[in-house]
Amino acid sequence: MTKLVGDNIEVIAHQTAKDGKAFCGDGYYFTATDEYFVCVLADGLGSGEFAYEASSAVVSVVEQHHEKDVDTLMKLCNDVLLQKRGAAVALFKVHFASREFVYSCVGNIRFFLYSSTGKLTYPLPVTGYLSGRPQVFHTQRFTYEAESKFLIYSDGLNIQGVKSLLKAFLPIDLISEDIKKQYPSTSDDATFILGSLL
Repeated sequence: MTKLVGDNIEVIAHQTAKDGKAFCGDGYYFTATDEYFVCVLADGLGSGEFAYEASSAVVSVVEQHHEKDVDTLMKLCNDVLLQKRGAAVALFKVHFASREFVYSCVGNIRFFLYSSTGKLTYPLPVTGYLSGRPQVFHTQRFTYEAESKFLIYSDGLNIQGVKSLLKAFLPIDLISEDIKKQYPSTSDDATFILGSLL
């Protein structure tokens, strides 16, 4: 469990490896500055050491260059996967001053943004995965309100009723506990990241 609490955002992440193995094929990274929050979730193809190597490469490149824009970061993620296993990658940046999300994803990672007014935003993912081959990215922008929540998770989880989970107006710690209880995943690498925008 990883937690981040900032002036503009609160985030919690939870991860489990397939069958309790040493290597988890999912990788994630997030950080917040005064201006923005950036988050990446990478699901290396398959499981085990090579999946871990692929997702770790993505995480590392975002960590080193998180100040860059989303399209540039996605290109860097793709480039770093050349000669590696490949990975599904979702990446987004939240700009606090303009209250804007910039989101891009290739592969089966799910993302939901639930606004304080009850609107659920679910950008459709682009099928496939990043592997170093030339790739077209579908980057989307949408605004958010204060007290909005987001949830992003890898395909090791099959979460039902996301809207009712997020609209409960509970602290994210409690929502996170609910997800862990309702969806204990051991059959695949599984990661979820849950956030609240203040």
